[in-house]
Order: sequence, then structure tokens, then C-alpha cells
Amino acid sequence: MIELQPPYRPAVPKDSFAMAELVNMAGEELPLYLWTEMAAPDETAWEIGQSRANRETGALSYRNTVIREEDGEVIACLIGYPLEDKPERVHKANRSAIIVPLQELEDLAPGTWYVNVLATYPRHRGRGYGSQLLSIAERIAVDFNKGGLSIIVSDANTGARRLYERLGYTEHATRPMVKEGWENPGSNWVLLLKDV
Repeated sequence: MIELQPPYRPAVPKDSFAMAELVNMAGEELPLYLWTEMAAPDETAWEIGQSRANRETGALSYRNTVIREEDGEVIACLIGYPLEDKPERVHKANRSAIIVPLQELEDLAPGTWYVNVLATYPRHRGRGYGSQLLSIAERIAVDFNKGGLSIIVSDANTGARRLYERLGYTEHATRPMVKEGWENPGSNWVLLLKDV
């Protein structure tokens, strides 16, 4: 991990609740929908989200997370990781149908550093934290010897997409959303790429 200067820092396990909230915001409620499906009868969806954020490994892990903190409070985060140069083929039958288009797009960005989550609590938005976190993502990508970055966004999330395009990300591919019981105004997932 690159060296971070306050107010940015690597996440720690105690950040797991804020991480779960921010992941759900960035994922437009899809994470909560999936966590609800995963939860045992004696668990809540939020407990699943926190548990996943607390993991040592995996896409949603505090070890893949950069936090922006103010006055001891988490206000924004970046979660990302390097994608393999050759994607691992996972049979679609082993995945929830709702995830398949996202995985297909991720597979179209081999060798990039994948921005899985970029989120700021609503009361802290509009202050440039997203741009700052994406600048950190670029430094991390270079540190991992990756030639570019990738991110997937809903076609209905025009604010996020404007930010990414303003910072040099361009559309590479789209896939139709599979919604099952999840409600979202979007129709397609959009893969955006940026060279570094």
C-alpha cells in the first residue's frame, strides 16, 4: 500500500460498519439486497456486510480500503484491488444471475486496478473527496504496476459517471442489468477505463 497522509488512512477492522454503509451507497442498495439473501435466520444483512468488510481477504476487505476521516469519523472510502492479467473463468451457474453482468465487465478489464467502491456520506459530498480518492487510486495502480484503472457504474448514476469522465475515464463496454428483486432505475452497467 502506498503511504497515505491524513485525513486519508488505510482502513482497520473497526471501520467495518461505516464500510458496509458506504459499500451499500456506492452499490445503489445492491449489496444490502445480496447480504439479505446471504443472511442466516439469526443474522441481519448489515451483520453480513460488516463481516465481509472485516475479512482479511476478498474484494470487500478492510485491507483493500482507503478511508477519509474527519474528527475520528469515517466520511468516505475507496475500495479497490488489482485484477489479474488473465481473468479467472467462473462458470455462470456458480454465480447469482444478478452478479453475472458485473463479472463479465470486470473480466473485460484484465491487468487494471479495479475501483470497486467509491463513496462519500451525503452530508460530506461536493467537497472533492471523490476526486482525491481517485487520485489515490491512480497512485495505488502505479504502485501495483498496473497500466490503468477500471470502474463499473450504473447508467442511471449520472453524477458519478460525470465525475469519472471528467477525470479521464472512458466507456469501454456495457451489460444489461439483471435485477431479480432488486430495484434500480438503471438499465445497464457501464465499464469505464482510464490509462495511467
